[in-house]
Amino acid sequence: MNKKFLIVSIAAMLGLAACGSDGDNGNDGNNGSDGSNGGNGNNGQDWTAVNQWYVDGQARVAKAQELSVNNQAGAAKNIILFVGDGMGVSTVTAARILAGQLKGQTGEENSLSFETLPYLGLAKTYNVDGQTPDSAGTMTAMVTGVKTDVGVLSQGEGVSRGNCASTAGQNLVTSLELAAMAGLSTGVVSTARITHATPAATYAHSPERNWESDADLPAEAVTNGCKDIASQLIDFNFGSGLNVVMGGGRRAFIPSTMTDPEGKSGKRLDNRNLTDEWLNKYPNAAYVADREAFLALDPSNTDHALGLFNSSHMEYDYDRTTAGVTGEPSLAEMTAKSIDILKKNDQGFVLIIEAGRIDHAHHAGNAARALHDTIAMSEAVRVAMEKTSEKDTLLIVTADHSHVFTIAGYPTRGNPILGLVKGNGADGRPSVTNATDANGLPYTTVGYANGLGYANLATGGDERYGYAAAAGRFDLNYVDTQSAGFHQEALVPLGSETHAGEDVGIFASGPGSHLIQGTVEQNHIFHVMNHAASLVEKAQSAQP
Repeated sequence: MNKKFLIVSIAAMLGLAACGSDGDNGNDGNNGSDGSNGGNGNNGQDWTAVNQWYVDGQARVAKAQELSVNNQAGAAKNIILFVGDGMGVSTVTAARILAGQLKGQTGEENSLSFETLPYLGLAKTYNVDGQTPDSAGTMTAMVTGVKTDVGVLSQGEGVSRGNCASTAGQNLVTSLELAAMAGLSTGVVSTARITHATPAATYAHSPERNWESDADLPAEAVTNGCKDIASQLIDFNFGSGLNVVMGGGRRAFIPSTMTDPEGKSGKRLDNRNLTDEWLNKYPNAAYVADREAFLALDPSNTDHALGLFNSSHMEYDYDRTTAGVTGEPSLAEMTAKSIDILKKNDQGFVLIIEAGRIDHAHHAGNAARALHDTIAMSEAVRVAMEKTSEKDTLLIVTADHSHVFTIAGYPTRGNPILGLVKGNGADGRPSVTNATDANGLPYTTVGYANGLGYANLATGGDERYGYAAAAGRFDLNYVDTQSAGFHQEALVPLGSETHAGEDVGIFASGPGSHLIQGTVEQNHIFHVMNHAASLVEKAQSAQP
């Protein structure tokens, strides 16, 4: 028996040739007598050549063998950290399938852009005082290297949440602050309010994530000298300051007596207009409030760009408009513009980007919008991959936490991920009827363990909060569960669906990315970034 035949035989034993008979071996000497492909018998096939699963597996191993590791400290000129807020593993999987189905595929075989990155690990997301975390504590871990409490922004666990007096000596240095001190350009981008927990942790220090404007500060905070998050953004004085800030949350930057272009009032009680202060503080500065102004922004002559595209959070990508005063750029567009501004610095940059509204859609029990925002983030990552080189840019994509979002049932291959479950019959072929529960009711593939539960609304999304919780089972026979207005059923009735506590994925490429492997504490991400770019060392060296 020659080596080729041995390989085929092992493949057959492993079930790789299960789709057809190998046939009889025939008389001695008939198999491969002319040195051909080792056909074993008249009807045999070389499954290592024609079984696509086998071929694809070989190709992946071959590609992995070509990887080289750059473990040199400081080898990364640039760092880009993407955070999908609430983007747990089930969200990644469902978004992958939906993206594929939107392209006419069955979906399961599809890959999101960041799933093609070569290194993968898992992050343990718990906060110091919370088994299931919140975004303030998780993002603090990622940008400072230190875990902290629920609701606390870039301060140590020694603080008492919401107590300003407890914060003395508790501030933690963030990766953006280190980068600015080291002379690198810096940027933070989010589809949420830029003063919301995840983006705020990159530049602000607060014992309470909800102190977004001065109107949110209690008397104790004012008395003890704590500053609101928006004012901390403007007062950021490390290095040359912040170079790019883009997201929502305009209301925290303008006075309550002022009306923005969308007709919405500001929140500030101190009468400060922080957008004007931005323009006055920085040379070559710009402030834009809609997509048309954003598109007109010229990176070549802009060194400090502030974009605030909504009074509160930016719209879900599914609902985003592009024209007029309500027009908003996509996350991919903001990513591209940010890189174009930041890459002018020969010393490099650190850019942190959040897809913030994945989380919000899950809280509302609206899988469609959560998955569309995940797909939008995948597009932003693709743009970042195209505009940078893995030779000098460490790219990390992760989540701050997960959600109680599940993919269940036994749907057949290619079943619409947002649809009702249709399984396979006893013959292995797709059923024509919906699968049903013990009560004879059909059910969806995706759902939530808790939350507001079922609703079939004209619009959906945050509209769901205007209706009472409706947990449990409903007859979905005549409901379009693939509509963006459909909100999945939930088991436990709550006023809002909750985070989940399982680990989240970390995907990485570029210098130092090989350090993303195994199951790690979430603060490990900062230490990988620090090693790759020598942030602490460079910041210390730059000090007088």
